[in-house]
Amino acid sequence: MSNKILEAKNICKYFHDPTTVQVLDNVSFSIDKAEFVSVIGKSGCGKSTLLYILSTMDTDYQGDLIIDGQVMRNKKEADLAKVRNEKIGFVFQFHYLLNEFSVLRNVMLPGLKLGKYSEQEVEHRAIEKLKILGIENESLKMPNQLSGGQKQRVAIARALINDPLIIMGDEPTGNLDKKNSEIVFQIFKELATVYHQSLLIVTHDNEFAARTNRIIEMEDGRIIKM
Repeated sequence: MSNKILEAKNICKYFHDPTTVQVLDNVSFSIDKAEFVSVIGKSGCGKSTLLYILSTMDTDYQGDLIIDGQVMRNKKEADLAKVRNEKIGFVFQFHYLLNEFSVLRNVMLPGLKLGKYSEQEVEHRAIEKLKILGIENESLKMPNQLSGGQKQRVAIARALINDPLIIMGDEPTGNLDKKNSEIVFQIFKELATVYHQSLLIVTHDNEFAARTNRIIEMEDGRIIKM
């Protein structure tokens, strides 16, 4: 039984507007269960483009993406949407919480969409995730009543609701001060070590990256160091 959660094989990506430019050049690596991996590199090196492909949101690429042993190439959009909801949790630089819903409801939404559990069970699971992140006492508040650091923790709880195979983050500490960045880092570390959660985090923060299990460094669309 392979421990590989995700595998990228020779991924190439071109932009064609107005001229053809190669933005990813033969990117290959894999991520194992419970591995905490960071991707670093200067702006424009292809980090975010790579993340969009790995998260199945961008399907216009060459090479292969394998998630949980399944090749993603040529899958229908409905199947990819199911993979995204079931197997991938997302944490972005901006939390994207819906202000019209309580914290608890925000965390529940992807679980309700998945339709695997009853609403009552999804609510129970959401409270469990908020407890892991130490913010269960904020569950009935509205997002606009929270600090920036608390909002990002709610976003992480939401990413965890469907017990994904992998959490993907695009600059998840990019909008936070040092103290809150450290809190988020410690949460990710605990998720990997205690809960065996795999994480792939794109970051500009080299201090953050230095403490992850593995750093993938990119330059001009290529992996230059791993």
